[in-house]
Amino acid sequence: MAQTFIKKDDDRDDEDEYSPFMGIEKGSVLQEARVFNDPQLDPRRCSQVITRLLYLLNQGETFTKIEATEVFFAVTKLFQSRDIGLRRMVYLMIKELSPCADEVIIVTSCLMKDMNSKTDMYRANAIRVLCRITDGTLLTQIERYLKQAIVDKNPVVASSALVSGIHLLQTNPEIVKRWSNEVQEAVQSRAALVQFHALALLHQIRQNDRLAVSKLVTSLTRGTVRSPLAQCLLIRYTSQVIRESATSTQTGDRPFYDFLEGCLRHKAEMVIFEAAKAITELQGVTSRELTPAITVLQLFLSSSKPVLRFAAVRTLNKVAMTHPLAVTNCNIDMENLISDQNRSIATLAITTLLKTGNETSVDRLMKQITNFMSDIADEFKVVVVEAIRSLCLKFPLKYRSLMNFLSNILREEGGFDYKKAIVDSIVILIRDIPDAKESGLLHLCEFIEDCEFTYLSTQILHFLGIEGPKTSDPSKYIRYIYNRVHLENATVRASAVSTLARFGVTVESLKPQIFVLLRRCLFDNDDEVRDRATLYLKTLGDNDAVTETDKDAIDFLFGSLDVPLINLETSLKNYEPSEEPFDIDSVPKEIKSQQLAEKKAPGKKPTGLGAPPTGPAATVDAYEKLLSSIPQFAAFGKLFKSSAPVELSEAETEYAVNVVKHIFDSHVVFQYNCTNTIPEQLLENVTVVVDASEAEEFTEVISRPLRSLPYNSPGQTFVAFEKPEGVPAVGKFSNMLRFIVKEVDPSTGEAEEDGVEDEYQLEDLEVVAADYMLKEGVSNFKNAWDSLGPDFERVDEYGLGPRESLAEAVGAVINLLGMQPCEGTEVVASNSRSHTCLLSGVYIGNVRVLVRLSFGIDSSREVAMKLAVRSSDEIVSDVIHEIVASG
Repeated sequence: MAQTFIKKDDDRDDEDEYSPFMGIEKGSVLQEARVFNDPQLDPRRCSQVITRLLYLLNQGETFTKIEATEVFFAVTKLFQSRDIGLRRMVYLMIKELSPCADEVIIVTSCLMKDMNSKTDMYRANAIRVLCRITDGTLLTQIERYLKQAIVDKNPVVASSALVSGIHLLQTNPEIVKRWSNEVQEAVQSRAALVQFHALALLHQIRQNDRLAVSKLVTSLTRGTVRSPLAQCLLIRYTSQVIRESATSTQTGDRPFYDFLEGCLRHKAEMVIFEAAKAITELQGVTSRELTPAITVLQLFLSSSKPVLRFAAVRTLNKVAMTHPLAVTNCNIDMENLISDQNRSIATLAITTLLKTGNETSVDRLMKQITNFMSDIADEFKVVVVEAIRSLCLKFPLKYRSLMNFLSNILREEGGFDYKKAIVDSIVILIRDIPDAKESGLLHLCEFIEDCEFTYLSTQILHFLGIEGPKTSDPSKYIRYIYNRVHLENATVRASAVSTLARFGVTVESLKPQIFVLLRRCLFDNDDEVRDRATLYLKTLGDNDAVTETDKDAIDFLFGSLDVPLINLETSLKNYEPSEEPFDIDSVPKEIKSQQLAEKKAPGKKPTGLGAPPTGPAATVDAYEKLLSSIPQFAAFGKLFKSSAPVELSEAETEYAVNVVKHIFDSHVVFQYNCTNTIPEQLLENVTVVVDASEAEEFTEVISRPLRSLPYNSPGQTFVAFEKPEGVPAVGKFSNMLRFIVKEVDPSTGEAEEDGVEDEYQLEDLEVVAADYMLKEGVSNFKNAWDSLGPDFERVDEYGLGPRESLAEAVGAVINLLGMQPCEGTEVVASNSRSHTCLLSGVYIGNVRVLVRLSFGIDSSREVAMKLAVRSSDEIVSDVIHEIVASG
């Protein structure tokens, strides 16, 4: 039958070509597979049919058990052919069919015969297939042959055995570990691939023994590895040993650094790059250690091979995030890469230059980037935009040229993610650089005139309503906002109405004009727009003076929301319509962190109150209900906070124990959630003996034991401590689980009458300052900050010492204070040298606290922090500073 040729469309890429497999069907190919049963086999035709079958399997086509088994038996008949090419196709087919065909094991006799053949190609492939389909019983029978194959003189056979060993290690590790001597011998092979595979297998055998891995690296770094591939593996293993070494913090004592530096002079380019990359990724690497690696990468920048240029510039891009000064010597070479034909290389070069450039080079870089942006895809443009944003924050005096650049590309064609990245960058620059506010807002106003994305339009209008009234001439933005009421869809029109109302509330002189515009909106054809206009007109009080009632309404509509949105959403979903209206005061103000991590095996998860409730409201209610039901705790007063569960035992141990810390004004209650994971045991009189010798301000007052703890049935035991009232006492507690254990008859399920006293050591538990802080977010941090006022504001600066990154420092302070990050400020850009983080919370005693953190990191990774605290109690403001100073 003549083959049908398809005319290629002009719109198709040149790489798109007609596929020889187009249009093939499983049924017809299975019919063609009957050729395997012919008395006179045609090797070429049989190979073509197997190729089609392999194509179908790899495209996800499913074969039934019957179909797979029939094809498999037909393929086994091809072993009678002497054609080497066909035999290799048969091996491939057996490997692919082995998971879905029955009785695959019957082919093992043929494979074992081939494994001992004089034809090396048969031996190598037979080993691969046999190890793929074999089970543990057969493996012990052929183990002797596999050991011999590992040290075979033919490198193809040896590599096949070693690769098979790597796969078998996942299913039969004990058997493969017995091959260590043979694998050790193969590591000394002169064949590059054999040495590579042998080293990979030897490391996997020893990977759980840190000392054995260290000895392996020590012996091989003395120059016995010849294969470039194996050398690259050795460099990676060496880096792992360096990371795990306790002496890696001191440059002079860093183990194996000389080996890595020596690899920079290797004749193979892959080894040189791997060594340079490993050096740049060392923890606490110094400028002196970086210098030889940077020099090598600089040479790669001018290589004729695109892969080397890409690898070098990508590595330098990562180094520039933490050591920008070390990369500045490469700037001239990277500027030449801006015009590289490979757009990935050009993008990385641009972003690296933006991180390492100085203030004088900004204008020159902007000119080069302008010509470059039109030639790259949106995903690369986003990377460039983020780098420009960081550069502008680094050199705020250059905001005009950078803001103009962002404005120009904002008007060009582009997708949603690209446009959003630009808008986000302009918003951040407006917030962080006061001089950029008015020009930035005008750029955003001009953009929404032609913006095709509803989400971006609404976000810009919302931001405009917050920042616009604070400028010197708010009236110039009214025209842009009101135009959205006429020219946009209903969603944007409604957002524009809200923004106009915000201007009317904030700017008294614009109030009459805003009233006129809002009245026009009453005739809109959309219900949402009309309803908003009516609500705001009523709230603003028309042209009359604003009354006290109106002020409360204005605070409700435009003020900060005191409850987290996720909690409000959960409460609204749980609300059942009734005569009683929804009470917003019932919404919990704390955002619960991720509850008990499911580290236990299936079937061991605690249930009931031993397991943490699912939702924030459920958590607070369940714990409060549980504690109030216990008479000894009823007099402790209102529960202030319950912590997330803290694991006190390792996963997969006999007894799973975690603890929840319940904080009251003058008491702390530890709720120990216990699970017995041994079916043959019953635990009785379960208690936790707590040693508070390292918590001097705490006095134990109540210990409530658990009467019985059957298998897989969680229960709780409690220990309560008294502390000074209103004082954020901290301390460390050691815990011992004590109980009587009784054996259980598996057949009857009954426990013996006599038991044995036993105990189980648990992890230590700490009560820290963050336990006295309730996470409570605010929707508008600036409004909340201004409302507290500067009366009880405390400001100080701290040095946080060397850190791996700015993100690590920000996370450490957030965890120390236990407060809720606001407005997404907990996220730090990967290449940022400075950052501002906003935190909110309620301190014990129901004292509102707001914190503004300003971080900066220098080239030596030293982090400095400015801490500003505002609260309704000056003592609490001082306490927050004491927590940071002592933490």
